Amino acid sequence: MPESLAPLVYVMGPSGAGKDTLLAYARAHVDPNRILFAHRYITRSMTATGENHIALSREEFVARREAGLFGLSWESHGNAYGVGIEIDLWRKHNFVVVVSGARAAWAAAQDRYANIIGILIDAPADLRAARLAARGREGEAAIRARMAREIPMPLDANIHRLDNSGSAEAAGDALAHLLRMTAEAVVAV
Repeated sequence: MPESLAPLVYVMGPSGAGKDTLLAYARAHVDPNRILFAHRYITRSMTATGENHIALSREEFVARREAGLFGLSWESHGNAYGVGIEIDLWRKHNFVVVVSGARAAWAAAQDRYANIIGILIDAPADLRAARLAARGREGEAAIRARMAREIPMPLDANIHRLDNSGSAEAAGDALAHLLRMTAEAVVAV
């Protein structure tokens, strides 16, 4: 993608870091005329999670991926995830686009999108484990497996690190602030 497009903001973090909570908070606290949040296409039912995503069967997902309809796609925790190519059109129209991604897919996202900013949301391991247990989506063994999955992230100037060990409002405000500053930079260019 040409660098003249508005930035793509790639939000990632380990399971239980509170990424979905902070994205929902930020979405309600930024200007939708300047910042758009992309839905993910996931091979997981809508009832399995509170995330506002588009549920696809494995066959539907593969057909869309093979047709080139995903700007980004990856596999994680037994599911396939994709972000549609509509984000390219949104960026062309000067919207800052926010996607929820996987740490393991960060390098591929950087390869695909030149004008990309990463935001790594994290929290201490004990807090993440408690959050995973509280959401009730998985058993203890699955939670342990998620917690054991460590993906080292490089010290990179394109990755902002955001601590979510305090209140969701404080971390959500910090995320919304980063998004607003990104949108301001687009206007200034």
